[in-house]
Amino acid sequence: MRNSFVALALVGLLLLCCCGSGASAPPPPPNLQISPTSVSFGVVALGSQSTAQAETLSNSGGSELVISSITIGGSNAADFSQASTCTSALGASATCTVDLTFTPSQLGPRRASLVISDNGVDGQQTLSLTGDGGDSGPNATLSPTRLSFSDQDIGTTSAAQAITLSNYGTATLDIADISARADFGETNNCNTTLASGASCTANVTFTPGGTGGFAGTLSVADGAPDSPQVVSLSGEGSTRSCRTEGNCYAGHPCCPGYVCVPASTRAFCERAEVQDLGAESWHVANQDKKSTLILRDILIPEINQPRN
Repeated sequence: MRNSFVALALVGLLLLCCCGSGASAPPPPPNLQISPTSVSFGVVALGSQSTAQAETLSNSGGSELVISSITIGGSNAADFSQASTCTSALGASATCTVDLTFTPSQLGPRRASLVISDNGVDGQQTLSLTGDGGDSGPNATLSPTRLSFSDQDIGTTSAAQAITLSNYGTATLDIADISARADFGETNNCNTTLASGASCTANVTFTPGGTGGFAGTLSVADGAPDSPQVVSLSGEGSTRSCRTEGNCYAGHPCCPGYVCVPASTRAFCERAEVQDLGAESWHVANQDKKSTLILRDILIPEINQPRN
């Protein structure tokens, strides 16, 4: 009998150690969840107010969430506004709503943030707000509106520089033509139409035909009211890596469009028209057409290099 009492006492001690005093665990801390995590209004006509978009705030924690502030900040905060059904306290599993609107004051991209401060796990949460101020109807905006190319050897092509065509309009833009003038060229990924809020790119290059300054334009013909849109282009042709006159020798080649003409004691660069007369002969006429030469036994890759 005594052993039975001892056994029962031991079991009681074990239950007391394992189960504790029976007090319940504390509830999970408050946790603010926001959906969606960003808001984009697309293109809205200048001075017009967008349709409201709703943000849902929910407390997924087990304790009361205290909301200290809901504000809009950022560089274009004045273009966005909010109206909230949220109070300063949000119970466990409860929700409330923040309605957001966008009224653009300027053409182009506008950016701001919705900032919510609370006592939840994350403390403060920030949501991105975006929208574009636009025209009623199609729009064509080029950026940048001016391109400059540094010194470029004549006859060679520069690295491309990009120009972005954006449609900050409420309607689709029809594109008729994109072209570059003078010693400038372009390629682009634009289609014949550009949707509202969309953009495409034209890549411009510079191939100077001589030395000195060059000016040109990139022009876009389209369905916008101010068509055509024009970007000013400028560049400088140089001979920093090649020659158009004087001696030519290893390390000092003639520029494209010029040939290294051998003479009795030296070789010199001269502008020329080159006519292929067969595998090993070229007819070379100088710029004034006053003299001609037959150059034999010169390989095509060496046409701008002096003979050995």
